Amino acid sequence: MYAYSRFRSNLSRLLLIASLVFSGAMLCSCAGQNKEIFVPEGYELLWSDEFEGDSLNTTFWTPETGGHGWGNNELQYYTARKENVEVRDGKLVIKAVREEYEGAPVTSARLITLGKLEFLYGYVVASIKLPKTADGLWPAFWMMGNDIRKIGWPNCGETDILEMGHSNGMKNGTQDRFLNGACHWGEPHHLYYANDITNEYSVQDGQFHTFTCIWDENQIAMYIDLDTKPDAKPYFKMAIKDFGDNEFRKDNFILLNLAVGGNFPGIWDINQVTALNDGLAEMEVDYVRVFQKNQ
Repeated sequence: MYAYSRFRSNLSRLLLIASLVFSGAMLCSCAGQNKEIFVPEGYELLWSDEFEGDSLNTTFWTPETGGHGWGNNELQYYTARKENVEVRDGKLVIKAVREEYEGAPVTSARLITLGKLEFLYGYVVASIKLPKTADGLWPAFWMMGNDIRKIGWPNCGETDILEMGHSNGMKNGTQDRFLNGACHWGEPHHLYYANDITNEYSVQDGQFHTFTCIWDENQIAMYIDLDTKPDAKPYFKMAIKDFGDNEFRKDNFILLNLAVGGNFPGIWDINQVTALNDGLAEMEVDYVRVFQKNQ
């Protein structure tokens, strides 16, 4: 059962569920929101950020800052400046900018809900318009265990719902379709299970696509455009009992970021990052939502 969830006190704002039934699912209207939200059958909305208003909701999100490579020899310096992260026209916009800043050749943004939103199990989905990763960009939508500051990475567990920009996509000339899902954990040392695919259509086509993780006590599965393609097969599936076990049966928080270079794309020289030839690349997020099964 998706029975357990916990919010910090500053997330006591509840999202209301309407009773309109539509094609085996539901539409809900949220207090203070204008959007109607598709609710998958058997679930109820636990939390969402629809990115309305004119600024980042820091009740939900914390921008992380720094330029130390982030464990992957990445090139960017993450900032909280409007030059790198803003809410614009009902969308979250994360911007990678080629500029010298604090000794780094490029800036970008990384947002986390640690200490503000945490949950165990659910249907976790984001609608994202991805930039052209070309060579060098590394956009991601992911989760980690909320005990990371107590036990560190990878012991906290990590679930990568979406990553694009891997060097294999560049080698094959399929950067706009090549993506992967992965899980990392850490007992007794760093272990991981990953799966990559070359999708049948581009997800860097200037349109929004949904990336969904369905996580319960038994498995983790990930899908592209499940909202419009309900028969879609998962591009990643992992039985928790076989991989990691306890690392994936505890509260998680959400991360969104746009990295530049590093070990994943295999680029460590800013001059090889062709995605920033125009100096700027943007990753837009229409919404992030977490549903849990009805009790």
